[in-house]
Amino acid sequence: MSYKDDIKALAQLREAQQGKWASISPENVARMRAQNRFQTGLDIARYTAKIMREDMAAYDADTAQYTQSLGCWHGFIGQQKLISIKKHFGTTKRRYLYLSGWMVAALRSEFGPLPDQSMHEKTTVSGLIEELYTFLRQADAWELNHLFRDLEEAQKAGDSARADELIAKIDNHETHVVPIIADIDAGFGNAEATYLLAKQMIEAGACCIQIENQVSDEKQCGHQDGKVTVPHEDFLAKINAVRYAFLELGVEDGVIVARTDSLGAGLTQKIAVTKEPGDLGDQYNSFLDGDEIESASDIDNGDVVIKQNGKLVKVKRLASGLFQFKPGTGEDRVVLDCITSLQNGADLLWIETEKPHVGQIAAMVNRIRAEVPDAKLVYNNSPSFNWTLNFRQQVFDAWEKEGKDLSAYDRAGLMSAEYDDTELGKLADEWTRNFQRDAAREAGIFHHLITLPTYHTAALSTDNLAKGYFGDEGMLAYVAGVQRREIREGIATVKHQDMAGSNIGDDHKEFFHGEAALKAGGKDNTMNQFG
Repeated sequence: MSYKDDIKALAQLREAQQGKWASISPENVARMRAQNRFQTGLDIARYTAKIMREDMAAYDADTAQYTQSLGCWHGFIGQQKLISIKKHFGTTKRRYLYLSGWMVAALRSEFGPLPDQSMHEKTTVSGLIEELYTFLRQADAWELNHLFRDLEEAQKAGDSARADELIAKIDNHETHVVPIIADIDAGFGNAEATYLLAKQMIEAGACCIQIENQVSDEKQCGHQDGKVTVPHEDFLAKINAVRYAFLELGVEDGVIVARTDSLGAGLTQKIAVTKEPGDLGDQYNSFLDGDEIESASDIDNGDVVIKQNGKLVKVKRLASGLFQFKPGTGEDRVVLDCITSLQNGADLLWIETEKPHVGQIAAMVNRIRAEVPDAKLVYNNSPSFNWTLNFRQQVFDAWEKEGKDLSAYDRAGLMSAEYDDTELGKLADEWTRNFQRDAAREAGIFHHLITLPTYHTAALSTDNLAKGYFGDEGMLAYVAGVQRREIREGIATVKHQDMAGSNIGDDHKEFFHGEAALKAGGKDNTMNQFG
């Protein structure tokens, strides 16, 4: 309903109250409704799921239409990202947010900073989703509040053309509410625990849940050692649990991202159940490392023996009770994981790799697409990679194959600043710049994300400010390094009172109290110094 139509409908509703609502302004109510488009988290989940499905279809038609997101650990951080996106690009289209379990563990747990091992409170995840959407909805209210204030000024001035222009902007306002890809780790327990947490996350607004095939109580960060995977049957039960949660809550377009850590995982917690040769359990067990045996005398106390490719094999079992995979089988296991997940309810894939290499990812994706032609990936452009060194070494290796003279370069020392302005350094930066475009086109990556960007940007900016402020620069470190840049670059937070909702609150006071309203935004408010 348009703003003007809503005013008419509200005016009729007020008249029906026979004077009891005489002090209620239809214009004010219509304004408040416009500034509060989403009533519940489920409204958001259904809205954003539709966006994500449309974006997936657009990518299938044209790989240049890939999507991106940045990870965030606080509602304000997510809000400012979307405000910045709208400011610089005019639209939020194909830009999402990512909720990283790593950042929840490191920055949101009541236990203090924790490693990414599912030790933090699991309800913190759904709480952060709700917080993010609270801040995104407030960004809508903040932006629309400025439009409505401008509309009031135009109407007072009798400028009908300007008023019509502003009403059109209000009616066509693009929300800051975008999809969030939310990390549920390995489900924080069994399939029932996964289902219960998924429901909380969806009710908070999540339209997309990412789940990994690690053992829940042995979970490690994807870039740490010691990762332990589960048989496919266990993982598929959790995918089913998430799908049931989406369907129960009426989010039929809900998206599931199935993550495999098999490329870097050399261990499994248990041997898969198998009923006949070649079934899924048998395929999983075929990757287990072990030694062939000839008789019962080859079996010691505690040994486990399976039938593998028609032969009896004593599988390698560690002191921890975990079983070891054959070396060099990671890529084959990844391909099997991905095909199995897509054929059993997942919508998107996540392959955790040890480096950002288009060729490596494409090789796996091409094998997956031989079975599932529309396979698409979500990919972690991880800060755990040394991007500079990786791409410089990739250029070095490519030049070496071409027979190019590399005597001026030390492959192991390519991180050095002395290479920044060299031909190799500049080409590596160009490869880095084009990585997302190239990987979207060649490796089936629909969504590119950076998991922990604001963890690092917060540390870097704080270091710069602290170095100057507590050093010789004193107050100039803040003024020149922060506030002056905010003013000149049009960063809305320079008026932090307004960003926090002061003007919205003043308008509400006027709605409720009329001329008696005691407002904060008068002539003595120092925010007026910023124009």
